[in-house]
This record gives sequence, C-alpha cells and structure tokens, in this order.
Amino acid sequence: MTSSAANRFHLSASVVQVQPLRYTPAGIPVVNLVLEHESTVTELDTARLVKLQLRAVVFGAQAEILARQGLDAACEFHGFMTNARNGKGLVFHIQEFSKT
Repeated sequence: MTSSAANRFHLSASVVQVQPLRYTPAGIPVVNLVLEHESTVTELDTARLVKLQLRAVVFGAQAEILARQGLDAACEFHGFMTNARNGKGLVFHIQEFSKT
C-alpha cells in the first residue's frame, strides 16, 4: 500500500460518552469518547437500519471543545480510522467536527 492511499472517514453521530480531558507527555490536550450513529441505508434494494457505537479520540483545540460539549450532541465528524493501541478494534481519530 502506498502513502497516497486514502483513509478518510465521515460520520454523523452523537457523543454518548466523554472521558475527562487529559494531556499527552508533550502537553497536547486529548479526549477519548464514544460516538453513536443510527441511520437507514439501502443495501440490495432493501432498507436496513444501521446502529453502531464507535470509539474515537481527538487532539488539540478540538479536544478542548469536545470535552466541554454535552452528551448527545449531534455532530458531523471527519478524520481517519486506525487500529486501537491495544490491537483490539478500531479507533476513529477526529480531525474536524461541526454541530448539526
């Protein structure tokens, strides 16, 4: 796989869990959270209800903003996916977000 391969993820979701704001050893703010998404999509001409929860992390000024935001806030999130540090599952790294 080359470095030009795309890894962009966009999700409309609500914040359902926010851990307290913390700082990396380099002093960068970071927040871990859980997002919840629900929608209906069409697959093979059939409507399908999609519900999911997804672990996410955000760094910097965006982390400070999300740490102050209330639960169940509906937002549009943009970023990329990567493996969790412990190797169990995926984590959405949020780079941008806006309230919907």
